[in-house]
Amino acid sequence: MPLRPPRKPHPLGGHRPRVEARQARDAMFFVLRTGCQGKALPETDICSSRSAHRRFQEWTAAGVFRARLKSGLVAYEALQGIDGEWLARDGAMTQAPLGGKKVGQHPTDRGKLGATRRLRTEGGMPIGLAVAGAQRHDFKRVRETSESIPVKRPAPPPAMPQGLGLDTGDDDDEVRDLRAAFGCTAHLRARGEEAKALKQDAGVRARRWVVERTPSGMNRFRRVLIRWDKKVCHYLGFLHVACAYITYKQSGLLG
Repeated sequence: MPLRPPRKPHPLGGHRPRVEARQARDAMFFVLRTGCQGKALPETDICSSRSAHRRFQEWTAAGVFRARLKSGLVAYEALQGIDGEWLARDGAMTQAPLGGKKVGQHPTDRGKLGATRRLRTEGGMPIGLAVAGAQRHDFKRVRETSESIPVKRPAPPPAMPQGLGLDTGDDDDEVRDLRAAFGCTAHLRARGEEAKALKQDAGVRARRWVVERTPSGMNRFRRVLIRWDKKVCHYLGFLHVACAYITYKQSGLLG
């Protein structure tokens, strides 16, 4: 794992042997995939829960997981190509029963605590990610989602500007101004209108719906299906790992 930070020397010189980075990584991915509690890790014989959590905090602070997502996007760019001709933005709400920062009352779940994750995708590939409280309006996270892209966005050619598919929740003058600043053409269209166009003309391509498969793929990682992390950085760390796995998978590097 070349992106991990260097090990800090022990102040007293001697100490117990440290858990290998591969074991800690496997423990983190096991928790991410299954959604089990960290206290259940000793039963798997991978490593102890304290060692895994300590290493997770260390790597989160060092930006290892965001760097892993960036390396996945770089690999996808080299093997498949990210042209950025058509982007899409959408999000998903999730419960957050333990509270914490960037958590709010869920507007459609009887006011329970919840959070929302906003995604920006290119052909179903997650390239931007932001987290906010469930009560925050969609268009308030547009700038944060656009600035969270870890790789350099290709410059759009003058004859073919980059399009960005949005839903009706982003229908706001602030969003249109931001789209112009980032060099994108915003396309706001309700789902019902697009469905009618698909029925009338078989050659019409559903542009924005490709973003729906990305939250669906992320929900396969049960740890992020419900936000159990009070700290935003820890929740983002798990989300970055899930997005990195999706990028490597779509790049063809994981078979």
